[in-house]
Amino acid sequence: MSEFLSNARDRLSSTWQQMRERIGARGSSRGESLIDPSHIPMIAAVLFVLFVVYYPLGMMLNNHIEDDLNITPAAEYDVPGGSKAIALAATVVARDSDRWLPNAPFWHPAAALDNAPNFQLGTIYAVSRFVLEVGDYLGRIRGSSAIDPNLDAAVGLLKYDGRTWYWGQGNIIPRPKAESQYMEAVEHLDLYNRDVAAGKSTYDKRTDNLIAFLDRVAQDLGSASAELDARAQDGGGYLDFQADDIFYNTKGKLYGYYIILSALGEDFAAILKEKQATEVWANMLTSLRTGAGMDPLIVVNGDPDSMTMPSHLRALGFPLLRARIQMRELEDILQK
Repeated sequence: MSEFLSNARDRLSSTWQQMRERIGARGSSRGESLIDPSHIPMIAAVLFVLFVVYYPLGMMLNNHIEDDLNITPAAEYDVPGGSKAIALAATVVARDSDRWLPNAPFWHPAAALDNAPNFQLGTIYAVSRFVLEVGDYLGRIRGSSAIDPNLDAAVGLLKYDGRTWYWGQGNIIPRPKAESQYMEAVEHLDLYNRDVAAGKSTYDKRTDNLIAFLDRVAQDLGSASAELDARAQDGGGYLDFQADDIFYNTKGKLYGYYIILSALGEDFAAILKEKQATEVWANMLTSLRTGAGMDPLIVVNGDPDSMTMPSHLRALGFPLLRARIQMRELEDILQK
C-alpha cells in the first residue's frame, strides 16, 4: 500500500508539473486540455485510495481507546523511592503523546474522529488536575514553601490546549504542538520524582493533602455528572452525535482519576491502613474502574424509561456518582 501511494504521488506530481507547463506555455491553443487523458486513470485511482481506503482505514486504525486499566509505570519513569502516582502520570502522558489525536490536521484520518480524541482530552485533564494539586499541596512543606520548579513547569505545560497543532484555534502565529508540550511536561515530572527520591524535593504524604485532593476530584466528578445529566435530559437516541463526545470525555476523566488514585493508594498505604480506610478506598477504585472500563459499540442517549433504547450517559453516571459518594466517605474517615 505504501509503495502504491508513493508511486501514485510521483505520478500525480508529474501530472501537476505538466499542467503548470501547459498553463504557462504561451503558444498553446485555447482548446487544448490541461490534463493528459492518459493520466486520468491514475488520478482516479489516487482519489479512490484517499477517500475510500486511506481515510476509512486510517480512522479505524486510529480510533483505539487507550484504557488499559492494569497499566503500570514504565521502567524509565519508575523511580525507587519516588512517587508511584507521579511515575504513572508520566507514563500515561508519554503514552498518549506518542499518538496524540485531538489536534490531527484535516489531511490526517484521525481528524474525523471524536471518541478517542475526547477520551485522551479527558485523561490528560485528570492527570493535569493531579499535577496541579501536587504543586499546590504535596510538593510543598505545609503549603508555605515555594513550588518546585519542575512541578511548576509541568503544571503549565499540561494546561496547554490539546487541540493545538501549529496553527488553528484562532492562531495566526505558529505555536508548538500539544504533544510536544506534554512530552516536555513528562520530562519535568520525571526530574521532580528523581529529586523526591534523592531527598531534594518534597512529596509530603500527609492526611490533609490526601483529603484535599479527594475533595478536588469529588468536585470535578460532580461537574461531570451534571454535564452527563444535562445531555441525558435532551435525549436523542441513536442520532445524538454529541452524546458520545461527552461520554468518552467523561470516561477519560474516570480513567485518569482511576490510574492516579490507584497509585496514590500505594503512596499513602500507611495512612490508609492507620485510618482503617483501605476497604473503602478499594471500593472507590472499583467504582471508578467500572466507569472507566465502559466501552459500548455505539453510545445511545435513550429515554430513562425506555425498554429498548439504553441511556449510556446515565449508565456511566451511576459508577461516577458512587465513586463520588465513596470519596466523601473517605474524607470523613481520614479526618477522624
